[in-house]
Amino acid sequence: MSRVFNFSAGPAVLPEEVLKQAASEMTDWRGSGMSVMEMSHRGKEFVSIAEKAEADLREIMNIPNNYKVLFLQGGATSQFAMVPMNLLMGKKTADYINTGQWSKKAISEAKRYCNVNVVATSEANNFTTIPPQSEWKFDPNAAYFHYTPNETIGGVEFHNIPEADNVPLIADMSSTILSRPVDVSKFGLIYAGAQKNIGPAGLTIVIIREDMIGEPTSGTPLMLSYKTHADNGSMYNTPPTYAWYIAGLVFEWIKKKGGLKAMAGINKRKADKLYTAIDNSDFYKNPVDKKCRSCMNVPFILKNPELDKTFIEESKKAGLVALKGHRSVGGMRASIYNAMPEEGVDALISFMEEFKKKNG
Repeated sequence: MSRVFNFSAGPAVLPEEVLKQAASEMTDWRGSGMSVMEMSHRGKEFVSIAEKAEADLREIMNIPNNYKVLFLQGGATSQFAMVPMNLLMGKKTADYINTGQWSKKAISEAKRYCNVNVVATSEANNFTTIPPQSEWKFDPNAAYFHYTPNETIGGVEFHNIPEADNVPLIADMSSTILSRPVDVSKFGLIYAGAQKNIGPAGLTIVIIREDMIGEPTSGTPLMLSYKTHADNGSMYNTPPTYAWYIAGLVFEWIKKKGGLKAMAGINKRKADKLYTAIDNSDFYKNPVDKKCRSCMNVPFILKNPELDKTFIEESKKAGLVALKGHRSVGGMRASIYNAMPEEGVDALISFMEEFKKKNG
């Protein structure tokens, strides 16, 4: 069977070149006689893999020297707790903006550890927009400001880095990291689950400014302390070695593609094509404010929702999979991360046009 076009929001499509390289090295990584899955994380073979992956990530993201890069487990969801545990630093309040389901989850978890000041929310608008910054209300005593640059479920994206009111800016970049250049120096901490633009599920990247690494809240387990992982090169315990290896292959692939500036151009072209096809039709609709539409996750609804099931069934037969919208939103969603080839977006648009002719 030929490969399908996989529009899953995560775990998501990986570059085919990466998969083929990993397959060729599966049982014998470069003459070692071992699979990467079998290697000691402290052996010279894996240490070389880990060091190159970090160096490549630093290069493609232009990460300043005063930042640590951590390769952790637990997914971005664990970071919802680790951020307040580690970054309150004696303060009792943190600022958050609520722009979607992942923001809501981060806020809910942070409330276990501190007072959360929601500077603004778009929940009343079903998370289809971002409140203008002129309406945000910061707490002058907040320890940090947390936001979600791209809401995977709702398809809402910040296209500029917000002002953080002179406190460290924290970002959950799970579904937007590596999709375009970003000025890392504007952030105190960036975190991202790997299973969208980085690699397979099981790995979480944390990029943290060194002055943000301190003693966490009393009672914080060692495994939930950034200092523990920074002091031990992300190897306090056995890390997710194979996911780390695949991430390294993805970083190499991005470099070969021309880096993040090139990726941004490709991603914009893919997204523009799909949004144009939706906007030029009276059969499909995207509910998100045009000023903050996501380049990574494109939700859309049909004029007749009774056709949703038929759309999903027929698209799957056409080799277009995982287009069903999130259960909290409904409709459809096309996740078009870095590894989604432009041909996949073209195939989806063609299918949408044919489906409209038959059912419109």
